[in-house]
Amino acid sequence: MTNIVNNNILWTAGHFSLPEALWKRLEGSGYRVLITEDNANLKEKIQNLSPRLWVGRINGNPDSVFSQLREIKEVFPLMPVVLMSHGSNMEDAVTAIRLGAYDYLAGDVSQERLWAALEGALKYPVVSSVSQSRRLKADDMDTQLIAAHPSMLKIMNMARKIANGRSTVLINGETGVGKEVMARFIHNNSDRKDGPFIAVNCAALPESLLESELFGHEKGAFTGAISRKKGKFELANGGTLLLDEISETAVSIQAKLLRVLQEREIDRVGGQATIPIDTRVIATTNRDLEAETKNGNFRLDLFYRLNVVPIKLPPLRERADDIAPLARFFLKKHCALNNTPLKKISPDAEAFLKGRAWPGNVREFENLMERATLLIEPDVISAEELESISSAGLSDSTEGFKDYNLIPLKEMERMMIIKALDNNRGNRTHAANVLGISVRTLRNKLHEYETGLPAEESDSSD
Repeated sequence: MTNIVNNNILWTAGHFSLPEALWKRLEGSGYRVLITEDNANLKEKIQNLSPRLWVGRINGNPDSVFSQLREIKEVFPLMPVVLMSHGSNMEDAVTAIRLGAYDYLAGDVSQERLWAALEGALKYPVVSSVSQSRRLKADDMDTQLIAAHPSMLKIMNMARKIANGRSTVLINGETGVGKEVMARFIHNNSDRKDGPFIAVNCAALPESLLESELFGHEKGAFTGAISRKKGKFELANGGTLLLDEISETAVSIQAKLLRVLQEREIDRVGGQATIPIDTRVIATTNRDLEAETKNGNFRLDLFYRLNVVPIKLPPLRERADDIAPLARFFLKKHCALNNTPLKKISPDAEAFLKGRAWPGNVREFENLMERATLLIEPDVISAEELESISSAGLSDSTEGFKDYNLIPLKEMERMMIIKALDNNRGNRTHAANVLGISVRTLRNKLHEYETGLPAEESDSSD
């Protein structure tokens, strides 16, 4: 295996052959097309050939191909992949893109459309396997939990104690505080660590798709269900399933989740028989679920079933001891990802970081550290330099405040939402994307504030 990704293109032919005209265009551009008839030993072939591109074929078994795609992305996370399918299935297209495919082509594809996909994928920069390995190691840092504050050390100790159990865990905390990192910490310290860890964002999918995503479906269960599909509960069997933003699920889905947690079995959509599962469930929320049950937004019985082991993560502003180790950790991570010399923070920069309110918590903090690796040239970062790259992200409505700790978090949140709506002319869908929250979460926030918000313009996608 060479260190440099070469100009090989690995093509899984299946029942589809590469048109001769496109073959000649690829060879004329300096690429060599290598044909494999099926996906057998695909991972080994890719490791040996180090291709610039893999063109895969879905022939009636998308789950198998998607499983291979996951494995390949673990070895070559930056290698582009184009998947082709005889049938047109929107769910498969969404899954393929989520798993990292560059493009998904369905049905009878014209030569022009196929060439456009290949040409776009081949524009990816040539990346050595060494660089990919370095990036993969840096990406692995996303699963590490960094803490020094006594409150976090106490939580970590408790998490280790409950890791090997089957009991459900409910992690509560503000947006960006590190709830998924904590869930992965529990999984990695459990006897399930060699099993799958699968995360589902419950706010990202509508009710109809979420049900199929969680429980799977049988062929013909609904329009577009052209084959059987396993749900996340099945795929996480023997491991851990993270239900992120559990508060955003519809009541009908909540009832089915309750049954799964009680009976340890699932029903695929359109299925005739129950399927036993051994899946540990961890749920996260940034809401007070107990209060949501009183408002009728969340089932009380499901809350009790989830809240067996509650974990409350404190916001970053309440654990200043974590600032310095997190800064070193994120600088190391993003310097590795961006191939830049390792940077350090000065004592005055550390004091500056400890004095901020961090309404976006650890996520906001990491964004600033990533920005620092890209924009600050000296190896030792000063407070003045940090302030210069951080103030640009503050909204105009906070200019009068010099001590950001004086701004209540709720008021900061309200100002950010108003600013996002102003910048997007009241379009809630676009504002929610900017804020990194779901449209439903944004609507709930607007109900809390009620007055002083921009009128929404017509938006058919909301």
